[in-house]
Amino acid sequence: MDPQLASGDALPSAVSALTPCDREPIHLAGAVQPHGMMLVADPRTLRVVAGAGAIETVLGADWLDADLSTLLGQDVTALTDTTPGPGGTVLGAPVVGHDVALHLAGPWLIAELEPSEAQPGTVAATLGWLDTIALGFERAGTLRMLTDRAVTAFRALTGFDRVMIYRFLDDEAGCVVAEDRDPALGSFLHHHFPASDIPRQARALYVRNRTRVIPDVGYVPAPLRPAGFEQVDLSDVAIRSVSPVHVEYLRNMGVQASASISIVKDGLLWGLVACHNMTPRLMPRSVRAAASAMASALARQILAKEEAEAYRVRLALRSEEDALRPLLQQSDPFRVLAERGDELRRMFDADGLVLVRDRTVTATGVAPADLEVLDLLRWAALREDGPVFATRELAIDWPAAGAFGPIAGVLALRIDDRHTLLWLRVEQIEEIEWAGNPHKAVPHDPEATLHPRASFESWHETVRGRSRRWTLEQVEGANRLRRLLREARVSNELRRLNQELERTGAEKDALLAQKDLLMREVDHRVQNSLQLVSSFLGIQARDAGPGVVADQLREARSRLSAVALVHRRLYRDDQIETIDLSRYLGELLDDLKQSLGEEWSRHMLLSIAPVLIPTDRAVNIGLIAAELVINATKYAYPGRPGGPIEITLEQYRNRLRLIVADQGVGKRGVGEGFGSRMMRAVIQRIDGEMDYLDNEPGLRAVLTAPIEAA
Repeated sequence: MDPQLASGDALPSAVSALTPCDREPIHLAGAVQPHGMMLVADPRTLRVVAGAGAIETVLGADWLDADLSTLLGQDVTALTDTTPGPGGTVLGAPVVGHDVALHLAGPWLIAELEPSEAQPGTVAATLGWLDTIALGFERAGTLRMLTDRAVTAFRALTGFDRVMIYRFLDDEAGCVVAEDRDPALGSFLHHHFPASDIPRQARALYVRNRTRVIPDVGYVPAPLRPAGFEQVDLSDVAIRSVSPVHVEYLRNMGVQASASISIVKDGLLWGLVACHNMTPRLMPRSVRAAASAMASALARQILAKEEAEAYRVRLALRSEEDALRPLLQQSDPFRVLAERGDELRRMFDADGLVLVRDRTVTATGVAPADLEVLDLLRWAALREDGPVFATRELAIDWPAAGAFGPIAGVLALRIDDRHTLLWLRVEQIEEIEWAGNPHKAVPHDPEATLHPRASFESWHETVRGRSRRWTLEQVEGANRLRRLLREARVSNELRRLNQELERTGAEKDALLAQKDLLMREVDHRVQNSLQLVSSFLGIQARDAGPGVVADQLREARSRLSAVALVHRRLYRDDQIETIDLSRYLGELLDDLKQSLGEEWSRHMLLSIAPVLIPTDRAVNIGLIAAELVINATKYAYPGRPGGPIEITLEQYRNRLRLIVADQGVGKRGVGEGFGSRMMRAVIQRIDGEMDYLDNEPGLRAVLTAPIEAA
């Protein structure tokens, strides 16, 4: 049994002698299977120019040169307006118990007619059944459980005697990974089939045409007539005749009907659902459509399961990398690798590990002699594979691999010109069960008629010289480890330089500490002085009694409190000559929120970007910010908190912008009070500019100033 050929597109070829199959234009069959009919028409005039099958029996004798719409009893022009082009199919209304499908093929419009399903189910029932099957696919915990459920579902849908899931392997050979069959039939489960059993053009058609059926392998092809239309492209025609070689192949197996449904994952052919029946059996278009939908659901779940497994492998590798990272960055990374060879070996599921530093070889687990390792590295240095080289069959890549004894798999990681890591795997002897001998010699004569193999008896082959396969995730993990080692070397070198800088900067640190102490002392005295003045202003306001003088004294005290906040927020342990203005303003405005009360705090919105600025300029900008916020609370929403106040800080090249915007009553004249005069003086001191813009509604105050003093 060759499940790849169950579709009718493939030309079976058990051995390389049948490679001419790869060159046969199977899409130019020039005939159809007689259970259906085909009409070829000019898409502009809809005049029928050719046909195949028992057309006279269904549509009458005068079909040639007739109008296609008239023959089919429907407006073909309206249908073809929605045809998506080559490769697309549009379904028409049934005609005399036949389903109608329309395709564009080069310069021709093709209509094919197939017998309709005798008792078609309702759309709702079909969709409900498919939904139930899809839920079962989702609940499958493993890929094996998923394929086992799939063959059962496909057999229930199609009614064929044997249904198999056939998966293509990396070398384009394939294996039956799941099977549901009549107990009276023999099993092909776990049987392998060579890549040559499917020509390349057939694999391409599997992606284009997701379903294919041969209801009766004993059919006599119905050729296109009249003559001259043999080159019409029948790629999208479901009833296209198949290669006589394939028909003979099926007869050799005792199969009377076959079908296949493609499993396409990410646009690539992952495998096939292959169906065989021991007696002739139709698969109507409605059943094929349901099977195609089910195959799409299966492909999605295969992708999900494979991605989940890859994620688990990546997660395990990254966990090991995270454990290594701090160790590599704390000391010589290559000494760490030598000390933790067993952990590195298990990390990549290897049987041996070799670390080569210059010409010094350190090995753990199964490893060859040092000289053989160095010979391998000299050979690998001549290759252009990049920093990672992986093989499971070393003898194929390196002629001198015999010196490595039982080692067949190598994952080599060249870290730099001096250091290389080698993970090694021993040979894993495989017993492969083939459906017939894939190596049976067949005389190669390009002029001879091709014949498929006639025997499908189980044939066992022992394969040597291969190790377990290196996965893509393991190769990616090796690349990440290389980056990690290089980063660790850079980090260690930076740490060494930092230690030197720390030693040479000890005196500077001491001076800075003294400066900081002095600044704190100054800050303490300034704070005491500001507190004293604030208390004096409070007493004066109380003694002055209600009136303009008391209001002015209280406003002056408020401004003085803002200045104190600005000054207190400036002197911190980590602030000396340059500070992050965003952090400074953020903490200042947090203090200001507390002093203004919870009602105002809810309305103040901050959007401040990091800006590094000299400390003395930060003080001035802090004063301006505090003044603008106080003005907004006082004038924008008179009487009580009534709307948002947005504070924005942003940098453009060597300048900054501080924006305080409200949605209140807008600007009312030019301020001449103490706060306004102070702010104008501060703006002039930092070479800044202040613009007051209409915020529609409200006022938008924009301060623009250079980050550094001119």
